[in-house]
Amino acid sequence: MKPSLNDWLKNGWLRPHKTSRNEIADLFAIAHRDLKASQTSGLINDWRFNIAYNAALQLATAALAAVGYQAERSNHHYRVFQSLELTIGIDSTAIRKFDIFRKKRNITDYERADTISDIEADEMHRLAEKLRREIFVWISENYPDLKP
Repeated sequence: MKPSLNDWLKNGWLRPHKTSRNEIADLFAIAHRDLKASQTSGLINDWRFNIAYNAALQLATAALAAVGYQAERSNHHYRVFQSLELTIGIDSTAIRKFDIFRKKRNITDYERADTISDIEADEMHRLAEKLRREIFVWISENYPDLKP
């Protein structure tokens, strides 16, 4: 049996959160800004990747907020991306890709420079753009009062 967000709450991985249309709009605005910035000409791939990654993180955070939760700080990025399966119903292949990219982001942020290829930076951008469209439609259909 697949765990639920309520199970995550019981495990201490989430906390209840009352969101607003403004909060959701702000998270979408950050994602929009970051998606645009990640396409800046001449920007190194590590930064292009990290900026697009942040866009995806903000969007996944918006989906989690829409259902009334925030991820706890411990393993925050991991939980936010994993929650997409339980919020918008994203498939496990996409979840695995986000997890791979989460680990790559950690390496490029904390361990080694110049580890991201042009292809990976572009792929992260495409994943974040796709996620933006999916979450916008999902919120519009399921939580129209929160539509950004």
